[in-house]
Amino acid sequence: MLYFVLPAPITHANENSTKPYSEQSIYEKPMIERYVLDELKSLRMDQQDLERRITRDITDRELAVADKSMNYANVTVTYFFYIIAGVASLIALIGWQSMREIKENTKRMAEVQLKDISESYEQKFKALERDLKRKTRIISENNREIEKINEVHNLWLRAQSSQTPEQKLEIYDEILKVRPGDLEALTYKADATMEMREFHWALSLCNRVLEVDDTNAHALYQRACAYACLGVEEQAISDLERAIKDSLSLRELAADEDDFENLRGNERFELLLTAVYD
Repeated sequence: MLYFVLPAPITHANENSTKPYSEQSIYEKPMIERYVLDELKSLRMDQQDLERRITRDITDRELAVADKSMNYANVTVTYFFYIIAGVASLIALIGWQSMREIKENTKRMAEVQLKDISESYEQKFKALERDLKRKTRIISENNREIEKINEVHNLWLRAQSSQTPEQKLEIYDEILKVRPGDLEALTYKADATMEMREFHWALSLCNRVLEVDDTNAHALYQRACAYACLGVEEQAISDLERAIKDSLSLRELAADEDDFENLRGNERFELLLTAVYD
């Protein structure tokens, strides 16, 4: 199963600033979306090739087993006839049993042996059938997972190109329908609600993420923004401190973050922006 995440910058800072091309993230450079789609297409083709090879190999194996079983049955029956002929000759010489009894006993023995052979190969065929069904189920699950990944990827691309936070919220809700409980989608949804100045809503979304992953730096950062806007300064600084310790790049965002305007001049906040972490 394939997993990947398309990161996007989480900031409410001035979006008109630019960076040199060499300092840009690989996800901000041209053609990366085309590259990811080509990789997905290649993965899907490889998965289909694997399915064809598995089906062909299993079919060849079944044919080989059937051929061996027929050869084995043929050889077994041939040896039975040789044995029957020998036993019949011996009985004819010593007069031990009548030919009728020999015929009935031989028939009974042959039926028992053939039944044992049939049951043995029937079990082998059932095992092969179970193995084939299991592999088919795995392939189907992988195909469904690839379809989900493609759908989620397209939704992320739509979210990046959306102009308003309301449009982003609708797309993030669609992602959560495909992948319920997706922490990244919940975090970005909190970011959109912050843009809408719905601070309590953003706080609730961040708490849902942190209940699952209490070290999620982006969720801590968003919750710090929400607390700062709600006037809960100490809690906002505590969350921001935890977020920066986990991801130092967030300190640069915090320095220019408009949502932290209420924290400007706070000694603990200013010290946090200039502290050095090992």
